[in-house]
Amino acid sequence: MQKKERNEELEYIDDFENIEEPEESEDNREELEEPEEEYSEGGRRRKKGRKSDPKNAAPVAGEFLSWVITIVAAVLIAMFLNRFVLINAEIPSGSMENTIMTGDKLIGFRWSYLFSGPERGDIIVFKAPDDPDTPYVKRIIGLPGDTVEIIDGQTYVNGEALEEDYLAEPMEGSFGPYEVPEGAYFVMGDNRNHSLDARYWRNTYVYKDAIWGKVYFSYWPRLKWLK
Repeated sequence: MQKKERNEELEYIDDFENIEEPEESEDNREELEEPEEEYSEGGRRRKKGRKSDPKNAAPVAGEFLSWVITIVAAVLIAMFLNRFVLINAEIPSGSMENTIMTGDKLIGFRWSYLFSGPERGDIIVFKAPDDPDTPYVKRIIGLPGDTVEIIDGQTYVNGEALEEDYLAEPMEGSFGPYEVPEGAYFVMGDNRNHSLDARYWRNTYVYKDAIWGKVYFSYWPRLKWLK
């Protein structure tokens, strides 16, 4: 009887020892593996960092390239506008006071006269007749075919007195008469007693092809619409 029980016990133990352990899967193996360690110069242990994934670098490079393209496009657009559409000018003198003050920065439009001609009273940027490399800013007083004359400080156009509420002070002296040729304009500064303009130039008139554009407003040191 004891021998039979002994055999049953042995059979039980044999069955226990023959139980197969589950195989390690790849996921289990990763969980069981301890992170590799390396030693720094000071002997302190630290975990090895994971290698960077090249897939993560692609979005960063794409975003950087997008920023570069945006900046280059903005610069090119600004250059195009400044060269072919807008005029950005700073006034170095007081010849247009009090309409435009010394140091004011202006914006003009180059295409203002693309489909129509300049009008009396327009403030324009143009190449100075006596110095084509120098841009000037003045006001148009005489149009093609007009006769302009200044008598005792009063401006007359075709025999009629011109109202000029933009003058800094009453003008002094008498000038003219001036017969404005076709395709040309007679211009003066609003600060008449301190303006080098058509009254004093050797080449009196500004021709249309020398006009860069019409000035609309100043933006520095304050925003001001000009008229």
